Amino acid sequence: MEQQEILPLLATYHRRLALIETHFVRALHDQIHWESRLIGIRGTRGAGKTTLLLQHIKQHFSHVDDALWISLDNIWFKTHSLTDLVAYLYNHGLRHLYIDEVHKYPDWAIILKNLYDSYPDLNIVYTGSSILEIDNSQVDLSRRQSLYTLPVMSFREYLGLYGLIDMEALSLEELLRDHVAISMDIVSRCKIIKAFNDYLTSGCYPFSLEAGEEYLLKLAAIATLVIESDMPAVENVSYATVEKTKKLLAIIAQSVPLVPNVNKLGQALETTRDNCLRMLYTLDKAQIISLLTKEEKSYKRISSPEKIYLGNTNLMAALGVPVNVGNKRETFFNNQLQAVATVTLPPKGDFLVDGRYLFEVGGASKTFEQIKDTPDSYLAVDDIETGSGNRIPLWMFGLLY
Repeated sequence: MEQQEILPLLATYHRRLALIETHFVRALHDQIHWESRLIGIRGTRGAGKTTLLLQHIKQHFSHVDDALWISLDNIWFKTHSLTDLVAYLYNHGLRHLYIDEVHKYPDWAIILKNLYDSYPDLNIVYTGSSILEIDNSQVDLSRRQSLYTLPVMSFREYLGLYGLIDMEALSLEELLRDHVAISMDIVSRCKIIKAFNDYLTSGCYPFSLEAGEEYLLKLAAIATLVIESDMPAVENVSYATVEKTKKLLAIIAQSVPLVPNVNKLGQALETTRDNCLRMLYTLDKAQIISLLTKEEKSYKRISSPEKIYLGNTNLMAALGVPVNVGNKRETFFNNQLQAVATVTLPPKGDFLVDGRYLFEVGGASKTFEQIKDTPDSYLAVDDIETGSGNRIPLWMFGLLY
């Protein structure tokens, strides 16, 4: 390989890096142990994985060519080998490689394993838009890599991105204990209910800032792209399965929160119950929908979910979900808590968090009637700025990451 051959990659890298801003960085950045030799960052499309890599390079390398960012969906890789590229770069002194869209490259997991074993002082950070293939790879990278998940933006991150409030994330215990004082401070600095309602419609993904009025159209396109592009690359599924998965998502979107009868769903899709379950869990791992189960979710032993939500409230708006304020509230709570805790369906109440804390979600008139006399039980209440006792404003559950 010659220097001339890699100039297109360098030009793309320099161009992308020059345009990157660093005034807002996702919270996950500071949780990553960047010194690890092999780091994987997985997450849904549009969550900001590419931006995270480029921001890290911009902030931590005084000489930009001490690192290289590449995207494996670049057409350059149709005629060039990743293995040959790394050999050339390593021989010319490169020790920090940032790889985007890793799931687009054939046998990516085997190649990463070989690179890890062949170059002991090479630091590799990779991302995959599809959570699915990283989980589904045939090579065990778990002993070699540090793996992280980038969720959609929290309400706290949205407040920071839009310059409304800059604050540290809270632990769930801090929130439950100190919510009155914390909310009073925030309310004195920001019109929090308006900001919260804006977030519910168009605040879950960082690209909302630049997309403007086209945001929901772009988000609907992302959901379709996950099914049409990521699924076939991952599970070797047929065109017919792709179309059935799109129909399944359409059914769910019109019925959420759905208490599913998987046999009937399978009949509607003209497929088996097992295939229908696989499609549901695929959409769940892609963060397009969220499955609520009685026990902690397992992707190795899939079972029928008790309830199905969309992945976040912005997807509800993008996919034309019928307006139901109760559904929107529960979807928000489930989405924000799933990122930091184990969420399951309890015998009574709406959500059980980490097997201990019981929550009911509702409007300002919500009472404890359904969960009275239950230890560690709380109300997550919409349309209030501050709470009292075990009544906590719903918006505050967006401050956990």
